[in-house]
Amino acid sequence: MKSIQPLLAKTHKAATSLQSLTGKQLQTTLRALADQLVAHTDTLLKANAKDIARQDAGNPRNDRLLLTADRIRNIANSIKKVAGLPDPTGQVLAKRTLPNGLQLQKLSVPLGVVGAIYESRPNVTFDIAALCLRSRNACVLKGSSEAADTNTAGVKLIKKVLTEQGIDPDVVTLLPPAREVVEQLLTATRYIDVLIPRGSDSLIQFVRKNSLVPVIETGAGVCHVYVHKKADVQMAAEIVINAKTSRPSVCNAMDTLLIDKSIAANVLKRIRPTFEKQGVEVFADAPAQAILKQYPHLHKATPADYGREYLSLKCAVKVVDNIEEALAHIAAHSTKHSEAIVSADKAVCERFIREVDAAAVYSNASTRFTDGEEFGLGAEIGISTQKLHARGPFALEKLVTEKWVIRGKGQIR
Repeated sequence: MKSIQPLLAKTHKAATSLQSLTGKQLQTTLRALADQLVAHTDTLLKANAKDIARQDAGNPRNDRLLLTADRIRNIANSIKKVAGLPDPTGQVLAKRTLPNGLQLQKLSVPLGVVGAIYESRPNVTFDIAALCLRSRNACVLKGSSEAADTNTAGVKLIKKVLTEQGIDPDVVTLLPPAREVVEQLLTATRYIDVLIPRGSDSLIQFVRKNSLVPVIETGAGVCHVYVHKKADVQMAAEIVINAKTSRPSVCNAMDTLLIDKSIAANVLKRIRPTFEKQGVEVFADAPAQAILKQYPHLHKATPADYGREYLSLKCAVKVVDNIEEALAHIAAHSTKHSEAIVSADKAVCERFIREVDAAAVYSNASTRFTDGEEFGLGAEIGISTQKLHARGPFALEKLVTEKWVIRGKGQIR
């Protein structure tokens, strides 16, 4: 495996050039990129078809890899939204004049070079590139071999647009998909300022444990929906169905359904026809099994089933006695991504919001809204589940750090 150092060095050098560009130049570039994405839909779909053809046809995660004309249009629209957001850099965060006359300012500045390691999902390539460009960061992208052709075609298009707009194309670099590249990236402290892993829990944990470069985690999602005894049954059913089946391969989909025992039969009766029609496999505890008897996709739950991120049409179900048991279960199994309660009792909902430790906590809504674009952030690099620097959708506003600027007239200490 050849060293990636020359590629990293070029990107590191190119990053400085972004600081001299005007906000209008960056906006024009991103809008041009969005237009070119749509114009080159056929090229991207052909590349994506090659990636899809290499996968197991029955793998439910293929949905994360798949591009369609509609999805490309959505990516383009997301890039346009990022272009329209305020520049997060150059903001005066604080200022003061010291007794000795020194003038202090604290400014928001780019992180520098952002490294990203991610699996499948070729839309992430465009999201990260757009967010980094708008925040004046260069980026180094390490996608997976599953999306190699799509990512190559996408970055080729990005570089074409950058060149046409007079921007150094090395501000966006796609690394080879080989796994050996990751080890080199983890030690590239001279060239990479921050590293962001996005994908499976095993990938994230490997990067966190082995990286010498500072890491911002975008964590796996083991997401719960808790249906309280005072929930509107129809509302609860609609939320559960949406959270599980609208797009099961993404990190904000429901993995475990918790239901108060007094309402469990009514809720499961409502969701059963849709779950059965869509082939949702259910891993249930004994009370839920008794209610769902003869359900064709029913399995007996094991303890491990309650800590799984399924990323497919599968979920665990557990009947609980009360909110205390639900809160204890979530505390034990949550990855602190997205958690939801359905209840007509406002006090219970507010207690859930206070006591659940997660990046996004919902009252009477689906967990599927945990998304940068849905939150009005344009796009996201991922959902951060840690507590330092960024939490929740990791988007434009968090791709900055701080710099102190001090102006004087010859003062010495």
